[in-house]
Amino acid sequence: MKRFSVPCFLLQIFCICVCIFSASVLISAQNLPEDAPILISQPDSTRALTANRTRRGFDFSPQIFEASGKTRITFFVTNLELLPEEGANAFRVDAQDARGFRYPLQIVSFEPTADKPWVYALTVKLHEQMENVGDVLVRANWRGVSSNRVRVAIGFESKKPDDDAGAIPTPMPEKPIIRNLSENIASLPWVGDRVRFIEQATFGANSALEMRLRRVGLSTWLNEQMEEKRDVNGAVRYSTFAYPNLPLQQTTPPTTCTGNCLRDNYSMYPLQKWFFRETLYGEDQQLRRRVSWALSQIWVVSGRETVQPSRMLPYIQILDRHAFGNYRDLMREMTLNPAMGNYLDMAISTRQSPNENYAREILQLFSIGVFMLDQDGTIQIDGQGNPIPTYTQAEVNGFTKVFTGWTFCGQGCPNSQPGIPNYRDPMVVNPANHDTTEKQILDYPGAVSIIPAGLSADQNFEMALDNIFYHPNVAPFVGKTLIQQLVTSNPTPAYVGRVSAVFNNNGQGIRGDLKAVIRAILTDPEARGNLKTDPDYGHLREPVLFVTNILRPLNPTANLNASGICNNLSDGVLNNVTTVLDQDVFNPPSVFNYYPLTYTLQNTNLHAPEFGIFSTGTALKRPNFVNQMVFGNGITQTGDAPCGTRIDLSRWQTLAAADTSGVLLVETMNREILHGSMSPPVRNHILTAVQAVAADNPLKRARTALYLVTTSPQFQVQR
Repeated sequence: MKRFSVPCFLLQIFCICVCIFSASVLISAQNLPEDAPILISQPDSTRALTANRTRRGFDFSPQIFEASGKTRITFFVTNLELLPEEGANAFRVDAQDARGFRYPLQIVSFEPTADKPWVYALTVKLHEQMENVGDVLVRANWRGVSSNRVRVAIGFESKKPDDDAGAIPTPMPEKPIIRNLSENIASLPWVGDRVRFIEQATFGANSALEMRLRRVGLSTWLNEQMEEKRDVNGAVRYSTFAYPNLPLQQTTPPTTCTGNCLRDNYSMYPLQKWFFRETLYGEDQQLRRRVSWALSQIWVVSGRETVQPSRMLPYIQILDRHAFGNYRDLMREMTLNPAMGNYLDMAISTRQSPNENYAREILQLFSIGVFMLDQDGTIQIDGQGNPIPTYTQAEVNGFTKVFTGWTFCGQGCPNSQPGIPNYRDPMVVNPANHDTTEKQILDYPGAVSIIPAGLSADQNFEMALDNIFYHPNVAPFVGKTLIQQLVTSNPTPAYVGRVSAVFNNNGQGIRGDLKAVIRAILTDPEARGNLKTDPDYGHLREPVLFVTNILRPLNPTANLNASGICNNLSDGVLNNVTTVLDQDVFNPPSVFNYYPLTYTLQNTNLHAPEFGIFSTGTALKRPNFVNQMVFGNGITQTGDAPCGTRIDLSRWQTLAAADTSGVLLVETMNREILHGSMSPPVRNHILTAVQAVAADNPLKRARTALYLVTTSPQFQVQR
């Protein structure tokens, strides 16, 4: 682990600082959320109550601790209602010194005290890079909520850093703290947790969806979203708008195919239009679309290689079908998908000329990762402190043999056409090109690690997929990746462990049930709660989510309803916006996705995948888009955008006119767009800017507030 600095990453161009995941305000004991843990201090100061363990219990003598990686400090924490399995891996502890550096502290143990079981002893080990810096401020984070910060002396006592504003002593309680969490909060309009849930489960909040959730609750809404939808003919449908009708084309465009013909048949344009209309208006498929989009960033295929949208569509339909299905079925269909076969070369891999691309990536990126994991996602290490690999080249070679001989389905398949590769039907095997020799595959307890020689290609195939699917890494690897996509880039191991347990068994003995996994991710206590104050919680909105979360709350419509062809809806031509933000939909630059899912912030141990494509260039283009929509004319009509896209500011204008102080406008945006996460400094700055606009110009006031809210760190980071 590395130390990292509290000072924000400066967006040099428009002077907004984005801390790791938020410009969060440090919480004092006086204004802690009711569900926040409380670190216990000395009775008359904010200096921590610390102890050394002895044979008889704890020695509470005040101490100055030596800066050393061997130094252990026991703190005491209360105001916790733990799940039966929650322990040390549900917490994170960090210390900040007077220079602003934050140090993650390794938790050594966590247990209730004998005489006060509502108080827990939390023992940590100091960071190896910490020096004798004097006082540091220590906090504990649990379920995305930070405790108060208490002082502890490292090397010597000092006056710096200052206590947090409003900090008060939090002495040892003589009885459990009574938590007064409101029971009727679900009925309140635009409550923070409900808006957060919408952001995690959809492409953005709107008033109709918020009202629906307020009426039926999260569980019923999840049931509604996950149940099968049928079209007028009774067939199951997986989208709101019909999939584009795209006939397969010749590999090389004919000379007569130019202009719109090239655009519509040899680029992702039709799929991108359809996708953005789905994200904006597909209300009964929002969760399926969000999960399908997340899965597409695990099982990556790129239109840069498979340039025909008709060839990519079956791949997207597989993701849609299996978003709430079983991961084993998804593995099978995706492995035999022609677009995947083309992208990772399985379609040309033969026993005479084997290609290991797919064999390697199904292991590294799609299922188990490169290192052995505990069920809570923690990397396993050997006796020398090195991560333990999940596979070697021998296993890659074995799977490479399994995946030889499979190629496009030709004559006799439903969608075969002379001279046109069949990207619609699953790939089939040519037995003459399949390797039937013995194959070494993954070796783990209970696994069949050798596929004997002489079996059929289908037998080899199913045995190999079972071998991968039942590997113990699949649950934490897939579970954590989906948590990162939907909720937070840095889930605690406890959160990952709970989701892994559901992947391993959905409660009915079924492994890999994505419906149960998604429900577990979205309803976990680490995902839920009105206010998240842990500065490392959440994730930067990737460009697609940044755009849709701005548009959906603002009633997006056609800019010009040309001849009624768009039915007054956006035409979905939004990909030009996300492309300049480094996310070209269905065209990721490599099999490692638009951004590396393992990306960590420099000089930290924090995962921050979306920051992999966040730069001073893209940072500027984000507010440029907001400016275009809020102060400009939106996305205007062009040849590629027959109707364009605009937003509706009439409601915000009405709010601005109703209260000349600007408070009603700013507070409503805080509730509905930031789910109450706006910090007091940001609120004051926005309110000052609004009040600087003449009160008789409510439209400009509305535009000013909206621009500042949607370009703020609290919006750019989904928390």
